[in-house]
Amino acid sequence: MKLKPTIILLLFTFSQVFGQKGKSFVLVNSKQQADIVIAKTEAECVQLAVADLMADVQKISGKTLNQTEQPKAKSGRVFIKTEKSQSWENYQINTQNGDLYITGSDERGTMFGIYHFIEHYLGVDPMYFWNDVEPKKQAVLSWKNIDYQSTKPTFKYRGWFINDEDLLTEWYETTGKRHIDYPFYQQVVSPEIMKKVCETAVRMRFNLIIPASFVDIRNPDEAALVKEAAKRGLFLSMHHVEPMGVSAFTYFNYWKEKDGNKPSVGPPLFSYFSNREKVEEVWRVYAKEWSKYPNVIWQIGLRGIGDRPMWLADPNTPQTDADRGKLISEAMAFQMQLIKEVDKRPNPAVTTTLWAEGSNLNQAGFLTIPENVMVIFADNSPGWRWQTDFFQTKRQPKNSYGVYYHHQLWGSGPHLVPIVSPAKTQSVLAQAVEKGATAYCIMNVSNIREYTLGIAASAQMLWDFKGFNTENFNNQWFSKHYDQHSKAVQQVYQTYFDSFQLNEKTGTPMLMDGQCNSLATEILKELKLQITDLHQYQAFLKKKKQETEESKWIKNSIGDMLSGDLSHKELLVRVAKQKEGLGNAEALTQKLLPKLAQKQRSFYQTDFVAHLYMMLGLTIWLEHCLKAKLAADENNFNLCKKHIKEGRDAIMLIKSGQALKSNDDKWKNWYRGDKKMNIKAKESLTNEIESLIK
Repeated sequence: MKLKPTIILLLFTFSQVFGQKGKSFVLVNSKQQADIVIAKTEAECVQLAVADLMADVQKISGKTLNQTEQPKAKSGRVFIKTEKSQSWENYQINTQNGDLYITGSDERGTMFGIYHFIEHYLGVDPMYFWNDVEPKKQAVLSWKNIDYQSTKPTFKYRGWFINDEDLLTEWYETTGKRHIDYPFYQQVVSPEIMKKVCETAVRMRFNLIIPASFVDIRNPDEAALVKEAAKRGLFLSMHHVEPMGVSAFTYFNYWKEKDGNKPSVGPPLFSYFSNREKVEEVWRVYAKEWSKYPNVIWQIGLRGIGDRPMWLADPNTPQTDADRGKLISEAMAFQMQLIKEVDKRPNPAVTTTLWAEGSNLNQAGFLTIPENVMVIFADNSPGWRWQTDFFQTKRQPKNSYGVYYHHQLWGSGPHLVPIVSPAKTQSVLAQAVEKGATAYCIMNVSNIREYTLGIAASAQMLWDFKGFNTENFNNQWFSKHYDQHSKAVQQVYQTYFDSFQLNEKTGTPMLMDGQCNSLATEILKELKLQITDLHQYQAFLKKKKQETEESKWIKNSIGDMLSGDLSHKELLVRVAKQKEGLGNAEALTQKLLPKLAQKQRSFYQTDFVAHLYMMLGLTIWLEHCLKAKLAADENNFNLCKKHIKEGRDAIMLIKSGQALKSNDDKWKNWYRGDKKMNIKAKESLTNEIESLIK
């Protein structure tokens, strides 16, 4: 039988990759460096991955690889190619007769194959930029046999949400400005840093990103963030507060610009009920801008100002849940039609995120979610459990499902410190896998650097959940960083994670960094009134007891973020228990530190000890604020002042943790953008209260 030329070619390719293995593959030795053979037609994200491969080899060996389409050598070549099959992001890495083959089923598969080789064979940590772990220097890079076939990703879309990114925003000075009436994010994240954000994401085989909070795609400096992510082959999406790429800030910017920025006029009310045509006009403009980018995953829904329901800014909005659900459903129907108009792809990906009131309305059956939309369930604990609708919502065959998971969540926390262990993340994501909510997973990672352990574990879970084992992961991760001390270090980390107190009603953390911060701040503000103006203080207490639309929304929609209804005395008991647990971790740390080698100690201090000191300082600060308030309520202002002073001293412990994490030139400005927690302001407030007590 005579074979057709196409069949002969396929057999030849199969023989090359899977045939009998010959001599070892040498990437670098004293006499040679391999050629990287790649077509110029390969996607930009693949070309950038090759550039990273070459840079990493240079860093490890001092040798420079040659990139070419036509190799001169007969062996010692790296063939990189995308096969364009129907598989999703699969890749193979094989050696054959002294050559290396990295092939992918699509452009991201090829890219991930390159990064898999870099991590597992060159020994480059995907998070090297954030944790300052550099690969071992080697003069020879050679392997007898490599034969690896990737598994199918468990979660189809897997990504990062760069949210509440106050530290990233001001770490590097940039000329990029944002135009939002908000005390945060006035500066656009440096393009240099955004490159590292996207590089790290793809090195860890994430394929999706929401590149910032409140992106205004019509601002060139913010559009640059989106362009950088697109270059890396990442799917691009939007925060649930900005469906169709439009937040309240971008809405106001649009109308200020269109109406000539006349102060006397002001922007129209941001309300889909009262100003439907104006809202739809802005959606249309922004949809056209977003549609210019490849691989957009659209977000649909309806949110208001400051991650609140739209009706809180417009009292004319119908007050029943049924009518509110109908309004959101009408918005989503319009948005789907708009996507069809501007996005010419056959089946563009669309999500709706059931956060807060969206979760409640969907659970009650008041939302009509369009067909072919990915329905995204959220945790709001954070990282501790899914909202009730995740378990009670009936799955529809014409929709797919995914999840929104928080390693970081302002304002409860975590924010400046990690709180969720890999074991907890695995237990929560296991429910997503069991329920088939694997079409999409976006992870809130904020400023990234605080969550290196959690992100590393999550990356493996999202790619191959069935193959992930927490114990094995921990053993490998801690051994990599701490060698013979890995078991002892694991114990300290676990002691830290176990110290956090849980709300007895919800089973979720109640004294995370953000919660400690808000509780102590509220107490100090009350104390200020109590000391300076009893009349205003009484009025404040009366107002505090009154229920508002916003307080009802907070209680019903994001209650897991609260610390519960404990009295100050009851709360003080829980604070003392948390302080004791953190103190145990600190005692173990003091015994461990002298045993660690210099590099191990450096990593331990920035990855763990800094966070421990910050969390311990926040807990002690809250403890003394509580004691000061109890003393003031007993008119014992001498004791009150004593505790305020001790609380001020605790802030020094927080600052010492920050100093550990910003102790070299690279990181010296890491906390310059600390405006969410704003430790400087809290120190100033504490000093002010002390000075007021006579």
